[in-house]
Amino acid sequence: MNDASPDRPDPGLFGPRSVTWQLHGDPMMWIAGVRALYLQALHPRAVRGVLQNSDFRRDAWGRLMRTASFVGTITYGASDAAEQAGARVRRIHRALKATDPGTGETYGIDEPELLLWVHCAEVDSYLQVQRRSGYPLTDAQADRYVDEHRTGARLVGLDPARVPATTASLAAYFERVRPQLAAGPGAVAVDDFLRDPPVHPLLLPARALLWRRVAALAYQSLPPYAHELYGRPAPPAATVDRRLRCTGTLLRAVPARLRWQLPPRHILRATARLGPGSRPAAYRLPGQAAILDGPGRAQR
Repeated sequence: MNDASPDRPDPGLFGPRSVTWQLHGDPMMWIAGVRALYLQALHPRAVRGVLQNSDFRRDAWGRLMRTASFVGTITYGASDAAEQAGARVRRIHRALKATDPGTGETYGIDEPELLLWVHCAEVDSYLQVQRRSGYPLTDAQADRYVDEHRTGARLVGLDPARVPATTASLAAYFERVRPQLAAGPGAVAVDDFLRDPPVHPLLLPARALLWRRVAALAYQSLPPYAHELYGRPAPPAATVDRRLRCTGTLLRAVPARLRWQLPPRHILRATARLGPGSRPAAYRLPGQAAILDGPGRAQR
């Protein structure tokens, strides 16, 4: 849905009335993104596709920034920019294959089941970290968020009708897929990198003081079955929740205009396009009745 007109700027695929627009402006999204990587790596076929088609260890930071830029573009960019970003991702994925070393099977990394796993791991991670860190979402708004993200699923090549549309259906999806998960070589490689990524010597103190805490908190926020598969314990859920809330409080104390200066700056461009009233913030979350008919519904 596009509300743009000659007198009204294009709000993009979601728009300021959506839950996605507000939620994605929160700084805890960075921790949620790392959690998504940990979770995605537990699907052997999916992580194999990443490791066999990219130099993850050498370009992991670039990959993280490209992912952040894609999420920022489809959330805050104009509709044409979001559609073009989706088309570019689909084109790249169509050309990539992976090979199972055990069976010799070659498969496309754009298989719907693999795309769905990546999508659901992201949505679950964004939602879990934000809610557990104190971001104020009602259950209805959480369902709305999951439903809105079927738009993102469409952009990467999935049929929105086959993508979870509520938190309950998302939880049911993870129950179905759990038997396929394992901490194989790919997951171990991702875990090793996230715990101790290569950095410039001048950034070694920052890695020790900041990054390792971010990675540890992201790992701790995973579901218990993920901890079991990785073979590393985590503190009790209540302890993790407390750490997430403390971290959220600290990061949210940094002025938004300062945070949004960091690349890729999609929020600043969006607010320049749509005006200061479009700035994302938790207090701008609309009542459920006000958002039911807004942008963000996936095309079916």
